[in-house]
Amino acid sequence: MEDKKQHVYIIGAKGIPAKYGGFETFVEKLTEYQINRHIQYHVACMTENSARSKITDKHFEHNDAKCFNIDVPNIGPARAIYYDIAALKYAIKQAKSNQDHQPIFYVLACRIGPFVGRLKKQIEDLDGRLFINPDGHEWMREKWNYLVRRYWKYSERLMVKHADLLICDSSNIEKYIKEEYQQYKPQTTYIAYGTDLEKSKLTEKSTNVIKWFREKQVQPGNYYLVVGRFVPENNYEIMIREFMKSNTPKDFVLITNIEKNKFFEKLKRETHFDTDLRIKFVGTVYDQELLKYIRENAFAYLHGHEVGGTNPSLLEALGYTKVNLLLDVGFNREVGRNSAFYWKKDGNLNRLISDLDSSEKMSSMLNELEDNSYLAEDFSWSQIIYLYEKLMCNI
Repeated sequence: MEDKKQHVYIIGAKGIPAKYGGFETFVEKLTEYQINRHIQYHVACMTENSARSKITDKHFEHNDAKCFNIDVPNIGPARAIYYDIAALKYAIKQAKSNQDHQPIFYVLACRIGPFVGRLKKQIEDLDGRLFINPDGHEWMREKWNYLVRRYWKYSERLMVKHADLLICDSSNIEKYIKEEYQQYKPQTTYIAYGTDLEKSKLTEKSTNVIKWFREKQVQPGNYYLVVGRFVPENNYEIMIREFMKSNTPKDFVLITNIEKNKFFEKLKRETHFDTDLRIKFVGTVYDQELLKYIRENAFAYLHGHEVGGTNPSLLEALGYTKVNLLLDVGFNREVGRNSAFYWKKDGNLNRLISDLDSSEKMSSMLNELEDNSYLAEDFSWSQIIYLYEKLMCNI
């Protein structure tokens, strides 16, 4: 009997069950909330990611998706490239063996451009299609040296060249792809990243809430918050320097991993933020309900990301935190719209923070903001999954 399903192979996430990361959460939600059973998802997973969930089989199922583990050697920064190539090769082999009808291979991020041409030929031989999520501007990240940045840019160009469709989770990224690579006449579409908008089930009397606030010496409603990777392009230096200039008595709580982080040590030497008792690095929070509660009870959220894409932590902040102060770049404005305040890198953040401490000014400022009801319509997981399923079944 002929298999009538639309087979979709997802390459590039570390895997599901999701433990961390934007792409991992995306794949988790895409499979967990699947409605259209005409689609059969196949998900590449790193063996080490599966091991965290005590999964050791080569093939397993999760959320009705057929998952397969890929062993990745410890070869440094090239691991992600190795993983994507090995996973895509294995997926092509599986689709050929299963005689899938017009399979879709959806690759998340542009890491394997120099190698994708030959693999694209194999996909075409299966009458399949190659979809790419270009992610953000990886080649702009400060952690990479000049040669690595050149590789990322070159790889991005080749991925765009060979893609049958580029699915952009930011309209600014879609615009960039169309303008930067117009010689390839890229086919693009925009589907945003999703977010969970349900409020935390925890209360002020929950044991883990009481324990966290007591241990971190933080008072609910009396702190500015930031959540994200501690990397230079997220503008932690500017946020910390500007906060130190402000006269707010509130704390600045940073939920981020700083273990063995050279940037953290460099910043401490240059800014002496450790002398400001308001600035509190509190480590990571993996309990999602607790993290929601911490977001909901922040006085305001600071967001300094500027390297591409719809950022998951920004969507969560807009959904849970009453006041949001965002770096004024296109990626943040397209998500925050008129429901947030914006700051520039030229030094107005400290004034914005100080103004919010004035009850009279704050009241006037808050009246200028629009509500964030658009989030449920444009960024809910149900909407995102509807758009993906519609795309996969109507191409």
